[in-house]
Amino acid sequence: MSTLAPTPSRTRALSRTRVPSRTRLVALGRAELTLLVRNRTALFGAILVPLLMVGAVRSSLRSADLGKAGTSLAEVAVSGAMGMALLMGVYSNLVSAYVARRETLVLKRLRTGEPTDPEILTGIALPATTLALAQCAVLATGGITVLGLPAPARPELLLAGVLLGTVLFAALAAATSAVTRTPESAQLTALPLVLVSSLGSGLFVPLSLLPDRLASVCELLPVTGVMTLVRAGWTGGVPAAELLGAAATAVAWIAVSVFAVQRWFRWEPRR
Repeated sequence: MSTLAPTPSRTRALSRTRVPSRTRLVALGRAELTLLVRNRTALFGAILVPLLMVGAVRSSLRSADLGKAGTSLAEVAVSGAMGMALLMGVYSNLVSAYVARRETLVLKRLRTGEPTDPEILTGIALPATTLALAQCAVLATGGITVLGLPAPARPELLLAGVLLGTVLFAALAAATSAVTRTPESAQLTALPLVLVSSLGSGLFVPLSLLPDRLASVCELLPVTGVMTLVRAGWTGGVPAAELLGAAATAVAWIAVSVFAVQRWFRWEPRR
């Protein structure tokens, strides 16, 4: 009676069943956290830039009439800083991280082991996303206790916006890494989205203060839906149709980003 020798794919599939997925994610996240802590520039940039944004936004919009936008200077500053925490802490950091792990053959080695492709990408993103979520919580608490903001009128919308933003920026970072050759050039390839989001997605200036035609275009940008939900969480009173449109925009960009990752993400160094 002949026996069938196990193929590499079958061996890999069997080995995956022995270790829970959560254990693999924790192990990958712990290793990535060590690398993030060692990268002092990325770490301090992710932590300090959003905090500096609070003062910068308050100074730049001090003379603006925010009453007709249904918001306040402190609310715009804090929600913008939360958006910047996601943009810098998740998106910019992860573009560099994915490219660096690819160019040092870490991704290639991980694919020969137990983790699945989604587990590898998620594990690498865990420290940056956790740091950004913690920073958003600190900013929200500081806005209430230090700047005198009232408690969020719709906390579930605020939480939904932050969580959607975390997923969106992680997916966008993985997609952007496909067109990034080196870790050093990651800041350049991430810069267009950072600039467009900062200027046109409501991080600095609410869309209601922009001309109607320009605001209509900006509503379709990747980060606009996230920021709409975040601001609606603070102020409340946003029509349901607008909230559904914002959520649909964010989900649509997540779907586009995931498709781009599946289609073009590179696991081996670019030649």
